[in-house]
Amino acid sequence: MVGIGAEGWRGLGEDARAAILGADEVIGSQRQLELLPGDAPPGRAWPSPLDPLLEELAQHTNGRVCVLASGDPMLHGIGATLARRLGPERIEVLTAPSAFSLACARLGWPAAEVELVSAVARSPEVVARVLQPHRRVIAYPTGEDGAAAIARVLRERGYGPSRFVVLEQLGAPAERVSESTAEDWGERRADPLHLVAIECAAAPETPLLPLVPGLPDAAFASDGQLTKRHVRAATLASLAPAPGALLWDVGAGSGSVAIEWLRAEPSARAIAIERRQDRAERIESNACGLGVPSLEVVIGDAPAVLDGLAPPDAVFVGGGLTAPGLLARCWEALRPGGRIVANAVTLEGEQVLAAARSAHGGELARIEIAHAEAIGGFTGWRAQMPVVQWSCVAPERARPSA
Repeated sequence: MVGIGAEGWRGLGEDARAAILGADEVIGSQRQLELLPGDAPPGRAWPSPLDPLLEELAQHTNGRVCVLASGDPMLHGIGATLARRLGPERIEVLTAPSAFSLACARLGWPAAEVELVSAVARSPEVVARVLQPHRRVIAYPTGEDGAAAIARVLRERGYGPSRFVVLEQLGAPAERVSESTAEDWGERRADPLHLVAIECAAAPETPLLPLVPGLPDAAFASDGQLTKRHVRAATLASLAPAPGALLWDVGAGSGSVAIEWLRAEPSARAIAIERRQDRAERIESNACGLGVPSLEVVIGDAPAVLDGLAPPDAVFVGGGLTAPGLLARCWEALRPGGRIVANAVTLEGEQVLAAARSAHGGELARIEIAHAEAIGGFTGWRAQMPVVQWSCVAPERARPSA
C-alpha cells in the first residue's frame, strides 16, 4: 500500500516508486491512477460499492497488488479497512505526509493539539461533537460542497464566528488556501480534494456542550422521558465508556445516555432501543444535533426486540425495567466483563433491582438531587424523585442464565 499525495509521482520516494512499478496490478481512485507514469502496471479504479473488490483482495494469493491511498494510508480510509480485512501481516505500508499533517504545517498548528474529524462518506454532523470554544479542528469533508456542509453545521449550532480555512489540493501546484468564517463561507464550492481547518468561536449565548457526561437537559429534545443531568452523569460514570465498546440503551426515551456514551468515546458504538416511533425519531434527531449520527436506533418491545442484536459490552436499562424477563435478558446478553446499569424511580422497580443484586451482586445506590428554587420571597430546596441505581460487572467466566 502506497500513500500518494496530490503532487503525484514527483512526491514519491524510491521505495514507493519501486513498489508501484514492481506490482502486477495497481488499484486506486481514478484521480490517483492518472498521477502515475505511462510505464506503470495496469490500473483498476475502486468500484462502488467496495465490498466485491475487498473480498477479491482477501482471497488474493498470487502476485503483487499495489493499492494507492491518499497521504498516510493508516490515518483514515482504505488503509485501516484493508488491514482489518486482510490482516497486517499481508500488507506493507509506505506512507506519505497526510493532508492533516500538511494542513497543520501550513497553519502553524501543533498537530497533537488538533482534533481530526472525518466526514468522508459520513454525515457532516459528526463535526458537531467537537464544537467547543478555542478547539482547533481539521475536518475531512466529502465532495465539492463538503466545506459548505460543514459551515452549515457550525452556523446552526452557534459557531458561525469560527475561523474557517479551506485548503485545496494540498501539496500540488494548484494548492489554494482560502480563509473565511463559517458564517461567511456560505454555499461556496471547493475542489473535490480539500479539507477544512476550524478555530472554534461561539456566538454570544451559545451553550457550552462539553464532552464529559452531564449535558444540560435542554440539550435534548424530550417529551419528559429523559434521564436527568446529574443522574445521567452518574450513570455514564458507572457504564464507563471504552474504546470500541457497544452499549445497549434499553428504553432509551430521548436517547440521552447513548448519545453521551458516544460523545465521551468516539470509537464506541451504541444501539438505542425504544418501542415508540415518535421517540425513536426524536432520538435520531438528538443524536444528529449533538454530533453522533452513528447511533443506531431499534424500534420494538424489549426483551423480544433484543434478539439478534450484537452482544453488548455495556447495558443501560432506563425504561421498562419491570417488563417480565427484561433485566434477566440484558444480563444474559452481556459479554464477560461487561457492565450493566439500571435505574428505578418506583417501588416496583426498586424490588427488581434488589432482586438482581441478590442474584448477581454489584452495587445499589440511592441518588437524591435537590435544586434551589424560589419559595415566595425566599429560596428553598425542591427535591427530584430519588433514583435507585444498580450497577454490576458480569463475571469473566461462564455463568448460568439469570
